[in-house]
Amino acid sequence: MPPAPSSRVPAALPPLTADARAHSARVFAHIAQTISMADGWISFADYMGAALYAPGLGYYVAGARKFGADADFVTAPELTPLFSRALAAQAAEVLAQVPDGQLIELGPGTGRLAADMLLELAARDALPSSYFLLEVSPDLRERQLMHLQQRVPKLMQRVAWIDALPQEWHGVIVANEVLDAIPPHLVARIDGAWFERGVGLSRQGRFAFVDRPLEHGPLRDAAESRFPREGDYVSEINPAAQALVSALGQRCGSGALIVFDYGFPASEYYHPQRCTGTLMTHFRHRVVADPFFHPGLADLTAHVDFTAIAQAGVSGGMTIAGYATQARFLINAGILDALARCADVNSAAYLREAAAVQKLLSPAEMGELFKTMALTRGISERLLGFREGDQVARL
Repeated sequence: MPPAPSSRVPAALPPLTADARAHSARVFAHIAQTISMADGWISFADYMGAALYAPGLGYYVAGARKFGADADFVTAPELTPLFSRALAAQAAEVLAQVPDGQLIELGPGTGRLAADMLLELAARDALPSSYFLLEVSPDLRERQLMHLQQRVPKLMQRVAWIDALPQEWHGVIVANEVLDAIPPHLVARIDGAWFERGVGLSRQGRFAFVDRPLEHGPLRDAAESRFPREGDYVSEINPAAQALVSALGQRCGSGALIVFDYGFPASEYYHPQRCTGTLMTHFRHRVVADPFFHPGLADLTAHVDFTAIAQAGVSGGMTIAGYATQARFLINAGILDALARCADVNSAAYLREAAAVQKLLSPAEMGELFKTMALTRGISERLLGFREGDQVARL
């Protein structure tokens, strides 16, 4: 078996256990075999898809802990329940306009967002008819079930797991840090020639980028319309993320799709100075430059092109109801009021929650880089979270 790539761990990173190294070697072997069977080249989207989602092997399905302070990253719901309470305020507003509305969460993580939202919606007398969790990982499903049974045992009759998108939905769909984990294609323009940047094996038996000429077609057409006109340039094009949002729009009877993720409008995403794209590898709360770093053990992400996502929603029959920074959305939805009510301002609990809210709102943390977008169908009222600071005009 060829050696797994990047087997030397940078000094600043914690060492791997023998089991972790063995698992990464299995993931490497699986992807290497796929490359060999494909005449030595696969798209980066296929590489990332296998590294994250290969059954029993991929990062999101193999069972290692991914969320939390001692894992690879922390998402907003893990920081504080006040995020979920603010989101629940927005969900309640939508559900009030959708009879028997459902709430569907894509990629539910630990189940904390679901539990906190259900508790807040119950307190508001605004529970959905059902709370569906769409989860591809058997391990995460089990963790979500345990968490929800402990936190909301009396509401479990409303909770169910689903394997695929519903054929029709009414209510609210929440996608928190979902689109960044959908594998994109990499496109490169070098000396005026167009290539798709895929993955092959080097002479040393390691993963390596390999460029193939890219003929005219949807991928190249998208890159030509988005990339700056001059200079060498490499970036991501994500037709799968767009297809998901378009499909959700087509299947929406009435309701709102609410997306949280890090990203930009197209004019910023494909800025001339962002000439190497946005691809990142996350490992133990650190960003690693190498996308081939310990496959199966590290998370791979790319920022979200919110202009493309908005266009996909419109093509699916939805309306762009709002686009704002995460900070502005949460403030509009009442997170500061919720913080003021949570505990005595001099208590340790208050200080802990205040620090978490600061991280969610600060421009230097998650407040500005993370954006919130809502796409709706059949919702007449202007959404709570976008009544101030709406930036739809930037898309």
